[in-house]
Amino acid sequence: MEYNTSRNKMVILEYGRNVQKMIEHALTIEDREERNELARQIVRIMTQMQVGSGSYGDNAHKTWDHMFIISDFKLDVDGPYPMPDRETIKAKPEPIEYSDKRIRFKTYGRNLEKIVQKAIDFEEGEEKEALIKLIAHNLKKAYLNWNRNSVDDEQILEDLNRISDGKLKLPEGYELPSTHELIGRKKNYSKDNHRSSGRGGRDNKSNYKRNNRSDNQGRNDNRSKYGGSSNYKKRAY
Repeated sequence: MEYNTSRNKMVILEYGRNVQKMIEHALTIEDREERNELARQIVRIMTQMQVGSGSYGDNAHKTWDHMFIISDFKLDVDGPYPMPDRETIKAKPEPIEYSDKRIRFKTYGRNLEKIVQKAIDFEEGEEKEALIKLIAHNLKKAYLNWNRNSVDDEQILEDLNRISDGKLKLPEGYELPSTHELIGRKKNYSKDNHRSSGRGGRDNKSNYKRNNRSDNQGRNDNRSKYGGSSNYKKRAY
């Protein structure tokens, strides 16, 4: 009995053990014409196994390449395509380069840090002041995603100062929205949506009941006109 431990390792699993054995047998055939014919038959079998697999591109070229790969690039046949290069097939992809810039304040994320750096380059004026207010506002909202209970405005001002290296400051007398106000807006928004959806559901139910009453009243009137439900059914049909 032949066990898997004694067999050769499967090169491409999707074609199965039998296709690999046929390719291994083709390597032992000395007559070139016979070997070429067997290679073409193997490719036809491999192509049929790919039907419905959703493959794209030049499937014939790919199948011939797979046969050469399974043969460990040793099958010498006259195919329509040249044997692929071993080094190209076996080459490992180059590692992806990631940004080596660390996020200084993970609570606020990289995007807010970038906005702060953009604001530093703005010319002094109303537009820059408005942007600084917006940044402080978003810093507080981002902080509340981590701590839903409360946040000290002094903490936000200190973080703004640290992120901007002391180059951005809120205008004199400006007060940030309170924690209750920021959290309450989200709660009220969700409640309003829930109420509106519930109100729409009740209105639909009311319309449905009203239409049903009208239909039932119409049936009752017809029954009275034709002298009872049995006569009504006879006349109706």
